[in-house]
Amino acid sequence: MTSFSQELRQWPVDRVRHFIRSMNRPELVARALTGGNLTTGDFAALLSPAAATHLETMARRAALLTRRRFGRIMQMYAPLYVSNHCVNSCLYCGFNCRNRVERTKLTVAEAEAEAAVLARQGFRHLLLVSGEDRRAVPVDYFVRLVRKLQAKFASVAIELYPLEEAEYRALVEAGVDSLTLYQETYQEEEYEKFHPAGPKRDFSQRLGSAERAARAGITFLGVGALLGLADWRIDSFYTGLHARWLTRHYWRQQASVSFPRLRQATGGFAPPQPVSDAELVQIICAQRLFLPDAGLVLSTREPSGLRDRLVALGITRISAGSKTTPGGYSRDHGGEPQFAVQDQRSPAEVRQALRRQGFDPVDKDWDAAYH
Repeated sequence: MTSFSQELRQWPVDRVRHFIRSMNRPELVARALTGGNLTTGDFAALLSPAAATHLETMARRAALLTRRRFGRIMQMYAPLYVSNHCVNSCLYCGFNCRNRVERTKLTVAEAEAEAAVLARQGFRHLLLVSGEDRRAVPVDYFVRLVRKLQAKFASVAIELYPLEEAEYRALVEAGVDSLTLYQETYQEEEYEKFHPAGPKRDFSQRLGSAERAARAGITFLGVGALLGLADWRIDSFYTGLHARWLTRHYWRQQASVSFPRLRQATGGFAPPQPVSDAELVQIICAQRLFLPDAGLVLSTREPSGLRDRLVALGITRISAGSKTTPGGYSRDHGGEPQFAVQDQRSPAEVRQALRRQGFDPVDKDWDAAYH
């Protein structure tokens, strides 16, 4: 059985950098924009500096392709943070174990109460999020919680520390159908720099998580890189390769790509290679054209005005009214947030904004019968 780590080794950072440079020609961008199934060369051209002058054409093609594949449906979801305890020292994260912040975790009953708030707001797709600390929130905690929630929600997704295949299988049996797990950066030397201590320092263990989840029966596999940590062109290239590889090797699964753009965090971290709005547009459009059937996810990290413009370019899944602290939906203070939410609109306001653009915001897109 091959693995994506083997594919990644065929594309060392220097090769990717030179490859993108070699495709940095207007005529190659134009060729990519007139083709059907894009090659890796076409993808590299759309991520190159030369594509910056073709953003309007990229946006039109990405929007048209998305409407053909997905119609005007926009799936809504909400994250539910259950703990900000963490044993990792990721430099960019508010949950960094070295930050002197208030730590809290929800009991299963408290997490149920948080989920009930979201259910009353109309959400039926739920993402459980946690800091990476097995002692604070062991796998059995999530098994018990998901069993409580799966009857009330059409989809329960997880975003937590990497698990073994048997652990993912236990969560599938409890009712989990989706995984989100960012590699943060696919550039291993950069990865080591930003993860100085903790289990998360194991690059390979994290990289193989989506494959273990797929073998365990998780249907929806979400990947992504933190935009702002390292060269976004290189990380976006790797992210596209990863999503395409998962789709080709696990045909029963669907891959999705998220676009988390880093901002200032607790501890004074500032993104070393910030990504501009125009560059974010280029990334989203390039991913859509390279991955025509992938879900593209946009969170409340981005401000409302920009989100309203980005959803038309290829986004298929969007969060709303998000709280990034444990207990944030049912009480005023739930500990340290993982990141500052930029889009402060209520779920109802986001749905209204989507309808004004002609989208159909959907809270329930499937249920257990789908599987």
